[in-house]
Amino acid sequence: MRMLITGGAGFIGSAFARYWVERHPSDTVVVYDVMTYAATMGSLEGVLDQIAFVKADICDLDAAVLAIETNEIDTIVHFAAESHNSLAVLDPARFFSTNVMGTQTMLEAARRSGVSRFHHISTCEVYGDLDLDTDESFNESSPYRPRTPYNASKAGADHAVRAYSETYELPITITNCANNYGPYQFPEKVIPLFSTRALADQPLPLYASTQNRREWLHVDDHCRAIEAVLLRGRIGETYHVGSGVEASIEQIADAVLAATGKPASLKTIVPDRPGHDRRYLLDITKIRTELGWEPTIPFEQGIRETVEWYRDNQDWWAPLLERAPVVESTWGDSKS
Repeated sequence: MRMLITGGAGFIGSAFARYWVERHPSDTVVVYDVMTYAATMGSLEGVLDQIAFVKADICDLDAAVLAIETNEIDTIVHFAAESHNSLAVLDPARFFSTNVMGTQTMLEAARRSGVSRFHHISTCEVYGDLDLDTDESFNESSPYRPRTPYNASKAGADHAVRAYSETYELPITITNCANNYGPYQFPEKVIPLFSTRALADQPLPLYASTQNRREWLHVDDHCRAIEAVLLRGRIGETYHVGSGVEASIEQIADAVLAATGKPASLKTIVPDRPGHDRRYLLDITKIRTELGWEPTIPFEQGIRETVEWYRDNQDWWAPLLERAPVVESTWGDSKS
């Protein structure tokens, strides 16, 4: 396989690049990334001599076609996206430009170049949210009801992918995944944010709706799922990737504080951001029964090992703190 990984210097993209190089050393891997604030080449350390790297924008059609054709790419795994919900509230145009138009540009480049697979990474958030007191979950036929600019931009990208499949017969697959966590995640996201702040004895900002829940999936399990879809998934199909493990923001804070040995007094309540979703949960029956994929990393183990990674790798994350474009504690401040 000759693979182009968009967004391959970001969190999940770099994890997948490292995973694929280790599992498929004879394949060609090209990382394509414009290097926004959340990307760093440090996430690819250890595999830089085994991959090619192209610094380019997914919104640049000429650059995308050139990268695909020069490297004789047959498979595109499309991770590249703006993904921080809080930033999307402040700068929605950035999200629609990158996530919708960038995806359409990569689809067009794939169509023109005749790639044999375009795999698109999506999110559970395109479906909207669920009541806290229900046992419902989203399946692959659930209606799209995005509630935030980020959700809507990812929903638009999904529709573009399916449109290219139907109109141009582009061979696509899609995975919608739960919230990912693990090493090398930019410290704006909640688990690394809490981990880095706890390690520095700084307050952990909990949104006021402390019982809102998310489903949590270790990034390595996500990589295994994408591999299963690429190798055994049916063209044109969507597969959900989740763990079934839900945790509230307060439970996450408590787990991080326990792992770092820090006091509960570090928990600090801040106003909810606009459009704060209550709950997501994915039904993974399809990927389990069709492809035999199951999550393998227990949540308690994954959280503990992730916090330990941040404790041991301050040289990776400390320089990134000043890049964060949003201060979560300022919601509700008229100047924020």
